[in-house]
Amino acid sequence: MNKKKNCSKIWLFLFLLIIAPKPVSAQDHGFGLGLILGEPTGLSAKYWTSNNNAFDFGLGFAFGGDRITNHDNYYGSSRVHFHMDYLWHSFNAIRSSERFPLYYGIGARFNSGGGYDGSFGIRGVFGIAWFPHSTPIDIFAELVPVFQLTPSAGLGIDAGLGIRYFFD
Repeated sequence: MNKKKNCSKIWLFLFLLIIAPKPVSAQDHGFGLGLILGEPTGLSAKYWTSNNNAFDFGLGFAFGGDRITNHDNYYGSSRVHFHMDYLWHSFNAIRSSERFPLYYGIGARFNSGGGYDGSFGIRGVFGIAWFPHSTPIDIFAELVPVFQLTPSAGLGIDAGLGIRYFFD
């Protein structure tokens, strides 16, 4: 039981270390890694290429089968999901003492399993992020229309809520 308490204290210390205020925040440059929940659920990464642009990556599982062509088999299985997007950020769209950039972009998605079997689609990304003051994290929500090209054409929607830690 004592080992469990020590392990819990270590995890709590690491968590507090991550969210502890730092003199300089790094949400709008460098590389961030975190989690996304939704479509997909898994890892999320972001790499800034300029003050307003970034690459966004996701790797995870999506629950349910092919929702575009196999509506009757949607809840029967899961699939692996990978996406990569190029994003533009608008830092002045929302005036606030906090930083809430709106972002949009275009990218691609690859799904395998759950009836998709090598599905490729084009993504249009729309989202909002929150950059809390003096922390190296961003919290985001996004809505992503997808035009699936293979194995059959159709429209779908991905959506996610996530958090990333940015490394200096």
